Amino acid sequence: MKQDAIKIKSLVQLFELLPENERIIVDVLRQIILENLPERCKEKISYNVPFFYGNKSICLIWPSTVPRGGIKKGVMLAFWYGNRLRDVDQYLTHGNNKQIFYKIFFTPEEIDETGIVKILKEALRIDNLFTGNKKK
Repeated sequence: MKQDAIKIKSLVQLFELLPENERIIVDVLRQIILENLPERCKEKISYNVPFFYGNKSICLIWPSTVPRGGIKKGVMLAFWYGNRLRDVDQYLTHGNNKQIFYKIFFTPEEIDETGIVKILKEALRIDNLFTGNKKK
């Protein structure tokens, strides 16, 4: 199958495609996100990667093995409204995209759960603004 022709429809299918290092990073990032998202938020496979949304798009996890993510190595954790986040610790990279800010992980040991949770809570604050919903 040509890489551009990949159509991933499930996490099982995604994990079968990924090399072990990327699979571990994706799994750890997913667990951190799922443990910290409120019940109203959901996960789905979109653009062939795990995608998390509430009132609007919140974040996604893009392994470099999946084509069209714009990265050659590692796993990217990207926030759709990164340009609106108060990232006081400058945890995220701003890159070329004006809206989507991200962090790329090359090893599971680089994953800083505290930093991710802090940014995720800020992303949820922004997501709540889209409906006037003030719940955490």
